[in-house]
Amino acid sequence: MSKMNFVFAAAFSAAAALSGAAQAETLRLSHNTGDTTSWHMGSEKFSELLEAATEGDMSVRVFANAQLSGGDQMKQAEMVGRGALDFVVTSAINVTPMVPEMAVFSLPYLYSDYDAVDATTDGAPGERMTEIMAEHGIVVLAWGENGFREVTNNVHPIKSPDDLKGLKMRVAGPMYIDVMTALGANPQQMQWTETFSALQQGVVDGQENPIGAVIVPQRVYEVQKYITPWHYSYDPIFLGVSQKKWDSWDADTQAKVQAAATEAMAYQKTITREGTAAGLDKLRAEGMEVYEPTAEELQAFRDATKEPFDKWAAKVGPELVELFQSTIDASN
Repeated sequence: MSKMNFVFAAAFSAAAALSGAAQAETLRLSHNTGDTTSWHMGSEKFSELLEAATEGDMSVRVFANAQLSGGDQMKQAEMVGRGALDFVVTSAINVTPMVPEMAVFSLPYLYSDYDAVDATTDGAPGERMTEIMAEHGIVVLAWGENGFREVTNNVHPIKSPDDLKGLKMRVAGPMYIDVMTALGANPQQMQWTETFSALQQGVVDGQENPIGAVIVPQRVYEVQKYITPWHYSYDPIFLGVSQKKWDSWDADTQAKVQAAATEAMAYQKTITREGTAAGLDKLRAEGMEVYEPTAEELQAFRDATKEPFDKWAAKVGPELVELFQSTIDASN
């Protein structure tokens, strides 16, 4: 090969390599929690599946602890909605400042079990919430699970609404402020990234979160003594993509993204429920005192949270609440 032909061939190979590199798309996914949680595992699974499905043409970098929004877990979805971020894994309650209707999932004592939950996320209510999120520039690809939120604290066992009176409780969003206020607690809205140290230092007395998705993997048991599994509120998570990014892909790419998201969130939900099922024994072993309330005691909490239920039901819309309640009733 002549020197000129060699140079030409080398230049052509370099150009081809650059062309191939240009075709590869690196996308960014942000979520709220640490890298030991089922949120993170589901996000990593999505990255793995999408890279395999596209033979490396698409890859997803996962950023934990809301790093890309400066630690602000409420801001992530808004950034995805305007196209500043590609993907988000976040919970329904975390987008309520932007989309109040998403609070419908977490109305106090709306759900009694997983069958009722799955009937809504897999049915017409889930479809309706997907439509509502689309109005804010986010395509909901699949629903995952944060779970039933259980209450922990460092002062005493919580057996009745009276036991919450005066406790400084960290909460995630506006609806939970109203719920804790109705129960006589002193709610403090706080980013999750700040919560562990706040519990450790006694800035707040307690918090409420799901066992399998947060309390166990985030080692809340290291800074909390008492837990009451009262199942007072359910919180789904979802994997969403920017509408702008979604619209930039052809139908084949969209199908691959959708399939990867569906499988990843099904996996995330499974491992979250497994973690929850084993969670109370784990927490006991770690030294937490578990108080499991009776049906009568749960009814007292339900009665005490009726006012915030009614307030937020009005805020999200009676028709939407009716859609959820009728779907839940049909699942029983």
